[in-house]
Amino acid sequence: MTTKPLLICLSTASIGGFLELTTASKFTSSHQSQLTAITPCILIGTGLWTLAHGFTVGKARIKYAALAKKDGEPNVDERYLLPNLYAQGTSKLVRAFNCIQRSHQQIFETYTTVVLSGVMGAISFPICTAVSTFVYAVGRYQLSTGYAEAAEEGGDASKRYKYPLAKFMWYGFLCNVLLGMGSCGLIIGGKKTVG
Repeated sequence: MTTKPLLICLSTASIGGFLELTTASKFTSSHQSQLTAITPCILIGTGLWTLAHGFTVGKARIKYAALAKKDGEPNVDERYLLPNLYAQGTSKLVRAFNCIQRSHQQIFETYTTVVLSGVMGAISFPICTAVSTFVYAVGRYQLSTGYAEAAEEGGDASKRYKYPLAKFMWYGFLCNVLLGMGSCGLIIGGKKTVG
C-alpha cells in the first residue's frame, strides 16, 4: 500500500475530527443522538444491500454451472456448486463466475471493521464518521459492481476499479478506522463519556 491514501485519510480524519470537536460542538451537542444515528443507518442500508447482492452470486452460480455443462466442461457440479466458495479451474466461465463471487466475498473482508469503527467513531465524531461511512458505502457499491461486470468482460478482475468512486471505498474505510480509534482514545482518556 502506498502512503498517499494513508496520509490523505489521516489528514482528513484529523482535520475533520478537530473541527467537529471544536467548532461544531454547539450544534452536535444539542443533536448528538440524531447525528450519532446517521452512521448506523448507513451501515444497516449497506448490510441490506450486501444481503441482496448475495442473491446475485447464487443466480450466477447456477447460470455459469449451466453454461459450463453446455460447453462440455468436465466435473461441473464438483467445480461450481456449493460447498465450493469459488469455482475451480481457469476457463473463461470459471473466471467470470469467480469475479461475481469475489464482488460479494470481498465485502466481508472490510465490513466488520467498518461497522465497529463506524459505531465507535460516531460517538465522538458523528458528522465525519457519517461522511466517511457514506464514502465507504458508495465506493463499496461501485467496486462490487465493477467486479460483477468484469464477469461479462471475460472475467478480467483488473476492471473492478472501472467506476471512478470505487477506489474511495478504501478512503472511507481508513477514515472510519482512524475516527473510531480517535473516539476510543477520547473515551479511554476520559475526554468523552458514552451515554
